[in-house]
Amino acid sequence: EIAETTEKSGSKEESLIFYRQAGDLYAGEEQTSEANKCRTKVATIGAELENYGEAAEIFEEIARSYVDNNLLKFSAKGLLLNAGICQLCLADEVATRSALERYDDIDLNFPGSREANFLKDIADSVEEGDTDKFTNTVAEFDSMTRLDPWKTTLLLRVKKGIHDEDFT
Repeated sequence: EIAETTEKSGSKEESLIFYRQAGDLYAGEEQTSEANKCRTKVATIGAELENYGEAAEIFEEIARSYVDNNLLKFSAKGLLLNAGICQLCLADEVATRSALERYDDIDLNFPGSREANFLKDIADSVEEGDTDKFTNTVAEFDSMTRLDPWKTTLLLRVKKGIHDEDFT
């Protein structure tokens, strides 16, 4: 509750600390579902604060735990999508490709999925420095699966990185 209140008041850095503590407490009590909710918030807020590497790792870890659970395994693709977007924000093409291959191993339903194809197409457009291809890929995905504001914000950061590379 403290984490939620702090987040609503606009102090993301402070709420991150409280969500992390709450997640640790829930994990210690074997309340995995609640711990993962808190960890998801840590990753989400962390990415907003440009802690992309940690956010990607957290999303990936949660996805790993979901694939073995029949009730949660279908949510793993969304978490891997979030992790992939965080990877793209790091602007490290080799690390992004490596992560995408790892995601295929984590969730056997991921390869060939719309989420996987989207991430691969976005990674291609970033490598090519093609902002038009990037924009079209995002628009096409968004027309089928609405992108939430968090994903949109991070994808805009990735696109800005393409522009920044053009001028260096």
